[in-house]
Amino acid sequence: MADASKLKAKRPGRGNLGSPPGPDEVATSLNAPEIAPAPIEPVSSPVPATSTEPTETPYVRRDGRSARKTHRTLAFATRVTPEFDNEIRDIAEREGLKLVEVLENAVAAYKKQQGY
Repeated sequence: MADASKLKAKRPGRGNLGSPPGPDEVATSLNAPEIAPAPIEPVSSPVPATSTEPTETPYVRRDGRSARKTHRTLAFATRVTPEFDNEIRDIAEREGLKLVEVLENAVAAYKKQQGY
């Protein structure tokens, strides 16, 4: 049989959390205004001056959520290279078109060229 004599005996009132602290013991930070910390600036490493490699502009995906509704309901997704994505988005931005309109125009031009 197990020996329970080494276990601590519960004292009265110790089994629960006890009484809450009084008003003078509570932190006053809850009354202070909420201030967000300043954003941390990323630390960039210096580029060595002896680098002879050509610098490429980083790939930045553009936000398409601001485009107007087209009432097109069928989803069409494919994987493309970052260069193709940049090129098609440049064309759409320059012409004031949506991506789908650029693709539709490309298909129409292809069909015209192929004689469909």
